[in-house]
Parts: sequence; structure tokens; C-alpha cells
Amino acid sequence: MAIASTSAVPTSVVVKPKNSITVIDNRTGKSIEVEITDNSIPATALAQLKAPYADGERHENDTPYGLRVLDPSFINTAMIKSEITYIDGNKGFLMHRGYPIEQLAERSTYLETAYLLIYGELPSKSQLNLWSWEIMHHTFVSEDLQQMIRQMRYDSHPMSVFISAFAAMSAFAPEANPALQGSDLYNTNKALMNKQIVRILGKAATVASMAYRIRINRAFTPPRSDLSYTENLLYMMDHMAEPNSYRPDPRLAKALDILFILHADHEMNCSTSTMVHVGSSLVDPYSCIAAASAALYGPLHGGANEAVIRMLTKIGSVENVPGFLKRVKEKKELLFGFGHRVYRETDPRSKVIREVADMVFDVCGKEPLIEVAIALKDAALMDEYFTSRKLFPNVDYWSGLIYKAMGFPLDFFPVLFVVPRVAGYLAHWKQQLDSGKNKISRPRQVYVGKARRDYIPVEDREERAISDQNGLNAIPHYISKRRLTKI
Repeated sequence: MAIASTSAVPTSVVVKPKNSITVIDNRTGKSIEVEITDNSIPATALAQLKAPYADGERHENDTPYGLRVLDPSFINTAMIKSEITYIDGNKGFLMHRGYPIEQLAERSTYLETAYLLIYGELPSKSQLNLWSWEIMHHTFVSEDLQQMIRQMRYDSHPMSVFISAFAAMSAFAPEANPALQGSDLYNTNKALMNKQIVRILGKAATVASMAYRIRINRAFTPPRSDLSYTENLLYMMDHMAEPNSYRPDPRLAKALDILFILHADHEMNCSTSTMVHVGSSLVDPYSCIAAASAALYGPLHGGANEAVIRMLTKIGSVENVPGFLKRVKEKKELLFGFGHRVYRETDPRSKVIREVADMVFDVCGKEPLIEVAIALKDAALMDEYFTSRKLFPNVDYWSGLIYKAMGFPLDFFPVLFVVPRVAGYLAHWKQQLDSGKNKISRPRQVYVGKARRDYIPVEDREERAISDQNGLNAIPHYISKRRLTKI
């Protein structure tokens, strides 16, 4: 297959539309004209390129039914058209609904940014007041759900608690479940959609605090509607025997609010695409949030800042930085907190977060690992090996240090990532349903397995040794031991 751009053609050639490409299938000689819209082409256009099976070709390739596009991990495949977040990775630029992230971090609040992401415009003063009031008055979790959360073990991972709580929340809102109320529920009842949005945003912080309180074996602290969003989260996590007038340090609440703005949305990442993918089936939003949170739970997504702390702890001191970087270049160590799938220059959020770190250190004292972090950052940025590979500090590099300085346990870091990201999840969920073009996500595959074969009765099959590769040898032994165990 050959692809020729028609953005510029010789005068002797028939001029074709500028915003298109010509695709020539060298197997058949067939050519197709594909329109370019917003610098993208529809993958379905390539299905027009059909060919007969070649000699010896597998029939499972489905060659006569059209060409397929293979893009594992979505390296260069756009799954949606979106108006929410734009990233220019080559310039290190990020904006939400047209507003640069630096301006939002400096001048906005998390709840205002959440409104912007979900509804497309900054709210007026009265809209912001009502929006904040609604969210802060939807923070309570039903007693039945609290009882369920209390049954979690004290050593449960906080993200397991968070995911389980949101999955269960679906059962506490039958009126919000399209499986019970009809698949067009959120197309015909926008008021109900908005109610679930404020419910989810309000309860996310409460569930997060409950996951934390289980870890420290403390009773749950009821939320307070007179506090800001991040003040309330810190209050529910930290309140012990102080008077009810206790308020968290406003500087820490402000720092956390800025971090929440920085984490509120980041375009089509692993967990947000999960939200869109699952939401396409028209399941309720609580189940969608649980699924997206589970995707973020993975160490390659939400656990990156935790990995940074473990790396810095392992390095131990400034003197050990050169040796560590040497081992990284020898591929004997992994470097966490540098580089990004999207950014080819510095992550713009990391510039803001470095200033937040100073704010937190003024309150909590300087994090001992900060000197190691600065030395590692400076050494890497002066090393051509890392700069040539576009390995610059990202948002995870500094956020872990801030969370550690504030006293959060390492395994709570992903929770502090997912709570603000709920706003982004909801923005994409709403955009998808409001578009009127929702179709259930159904990716294709390229089958490379066995060709068609006939079933052989077990007594006629060739005897084969059980392989240890997948631990199969342990199965009969395990079963026999279980059967012999007295109950």
C-alpha cells in the first residue's frame, strides 16, 4: 500500500482536494481518496481496500473483507473528537477548554475548574456559588454503604476501597441506572444527569477519606459543607478529638487544591479512555467511575509518583546520584518521574507543582528527599543521554514529594490522583452522551491464532507432559490437598 499526500501536486496532474490523501493498494492497484478532517482520517475508510487471498495466505486474515488498522496501545489512534482538553506535547502546553493550565492553577479553584471541564465555560459568580453548594451538600454517604466500607480490612489498598465503594454506589441509586430506567435515560433527563455529577464529585472525597480512616483504624468523620472541597477532604481524614471548629491549615488546603486542578483532566489517557469505553455501553456513571478508577489503579498509571519516592529513597543521598544515573544508562536501573508518552518537552504541570512544593515545605518542613530530587533533576538535565531522549521531569516527579511531606502514606497517592480526575471522567462521559453520536465501543482484532481444526475426543488425544511454565503442575496437587483437608 502506498500513501500519497495531495497537499501539493504538479500542475500536469489532475488536482484533487487539498485536504485529502490518496491511498494506493499495491496488491490490487486500487486507489481511494480519503478526506482529511482536523488532521485525521477515518480508519473505516481503509476498509474499502479489499483483495483476494494471496497464495498460502491465512483465511483468518479476512483479506477480502477490507484492510484493518493495527495500533496496539493506541499510539496514533484517536478514539473520539473532544472539546475538553488539548495537549501540545512538542511545546509542553496543556489547556482545558482553551484556558492554559498555568492560569487555572494560579487563579482558579478545583470546583471552578471542574465546572469548566464538564460544562465548557467558566461559571458566573451565582453559578459557581450554586455549583459549590450542591457538591458540598452531596458529600454524605448512606449508612448502608458506610457499613460495607467498614468491612474492608485495615491493610486493604485504599484504591481497592475506593473502587469497591463506587461499584456498590450503583446499587444505591436505582433511579440513575439506565439498565433499570431505560437506555435513553440520560438523553431525555439532563437534570438527572447533573444530579449524578454533583453526587459523584461530592462523594468522591468522602469515600477517599473513609479509605484513609480504615488504614489508621479510626471512625469515619462526617463531612462539613462549610469548608472548601480540599479543606473538607483534609478535615475528614485528619480530625480526631479537636473541637468541631477545627480547620486544616489553609496553606495545605490551597496546595492540595492546586494539585487537584493539575490532575483534573489529561485528555485520552488510560483511565479516561476506559471511562469513555465503558460509558459507551450506557451503563450507570457509578460503574463507569469504578472501571476508570481501576484502570488508574495500575502502577503504570496512577502509581507513578509512588515509584518516584521509592526510587529517591533507594538513591538515598546526593552523592549516590551519579552512580544511579550511570546504572540507568546501563539499563540496570529504572528512572521514574521523567518523560511522558505525550510530552516531548517539559510537562507544564511540573513547573507549577514545583512552586506548590515550596508552599507545602514552608508548613510541613523540608522533605529530606528534596535534595536528592533536585540533584537528580539537575544531573539528568545536564546529561545529553536524557535530554536527547526528551526525558524531562513530569508532574509525578514532584507530586510524590509533596504528598510525602504532607504525611500521606505511599499507597494513598493514587487516591489523591483519582479524586480530582473524577471531574475529567465526568466531563468526557457527559460529552459522549450529549453528542448524540454514542456507539458502543467494539475494537477489532487481528487474529493470529490457530487455523480451523476439528475437535478430538479426550481418549484419542496424544498424551503430553504438563508444563511448569504456567504453574499447571501444581493444580492436581492443590486439588488433592484441598479434598483431604478436614473442615
